[in-house]
Order: sequence, then C-alpha cells, then structure tokens
Amino acid sequence: MLNGWLITFEGPEGGGKSTQVQRLAAYLRSMNLPCTLLREPGGTPIGDRIRQILLDPTLREMTQRTEILLYAASRAQLVEERILPALKRGDVVLCDRFVDSSLVYQGYAPEWDLDEVKAINRIATGGLRPHRTYLLDLPVDESERRLKKRGKLADRIEQKGQGYHERVREGFLRLAAADPQRYVVVDATDSEDRVFERIRADLAAFLGIEEKEVDR
Repeated sequence: MLNGWLITFEGPEGGGKSTQVQRLAAYLRSMNLPCTLLREPGGTPIGDRIRQILLDPTLREMTQRTEILLYAASRAQLVEERILPALKRGDVVLCDRFVDSSLVYQGYAPEWDLDEVKAINRIATGGLRPHRTYLLDLPVDESERRLKKRGKLADRIEQKGQGYHERVREGFLRLAAADPQRYVVVDATDSEDRVFERIRADLAAFLGIEEKEVDR
C-alpha cells in the first residue's frame, strides 16, 4: 500500500525547479513530514550513468527512439529503487521532472508519436502517476537568458533550437490545461520567494498540513 505522496515539478530549462524543490523539502521537514528528493534523469547509480549519456552534447547521433527508451529506463529504475519504497514509507516524494517531461521533450516537441511515448512510460512506471504537479512556466527568451547567465556548457537537450523549446513550453501548458486537477501553473518569471510561497501555500493546503505540525 502506498501511503505517501508523489509531487512533481515540470517546466522549461532555467525555471528554478531545483531551487524550489530544495526549499520545499526544508519546509516539509520543518513541519515534521518525511520527504525524499529526486531528480530525472538520474537519482540512482544506474540512472546517473544513463543521465551522462543522455545529456552528453557530443552524442549528436542519438536517435529519437533511443532517447525515449533511455529516459524510460532511468525512470523505471528510479520508480523501483527510490520512489515506491519512499511512498510505502509514507514520504512526500519531491521529483524534479517525471513522465510529463518525456511526453513534452521526447513526444510533443520533436513531434513524435505521443501514444508511443505514453505506452513506453506506462511500462517504465507501472502506471504510477503524480498526485500534484507544479509547472514553473517561463518564456523561451527568459529561459535562454538564465541559461547563459549560468555560464555552463549547454547540454545536449539545451542545445536544441528555439523552435524545439517553444514547443516544449507549449506542450507543458497543454498538459496542464488537460489536467487542471493535478497541475498548478506557476509564473516562474516572478521572484524566487513569491514562486516558493505560491507552491508552499498550495501544497500545504493540498496535504492538509497548514494548521498544525504533523508528527509521523
């Protein structure tokens, strides 16, 4: 029986997902709620090796189907090794990207068969779905500005053209519109503190932890 909650964070590059996940984890722990922090691709020894391959900017010959399957393989390992055990313990699992990223980055943006991507990921996850998803929405030009400010070499996904990343943003917004009960769209152009407060307040209400501390 799964007693925990799977909370995912999605959105274009540079939206501040990693920062918000860390801040939300600190908040949950201050409320005596156990939480597990994860990222995709990766999160396990096997997944981290797959991540190195997926993001290597020199591997330009990687086919679209190979990319889809590698992301799914990393996700399958993460679900079995980390997510399901944490949910069984009753943890709040905070995951920086999950299946929706594959639907957008490997399906919608490159105009691949979405049904195929969905089918592969159903196998990879055993049909596991997030309870809540926060979409940190960001225009492509602002995303590019933030990535340049980091001063790091762009990875293989970040190097794809502007048209691809415009479709990424559109794809996420379409997913959010199609599933408003699960998705919360957050304006990531706002300040870090305001973005955090929007997410914190929503999740506190969603989990029912606003009024009092929870001791598990």
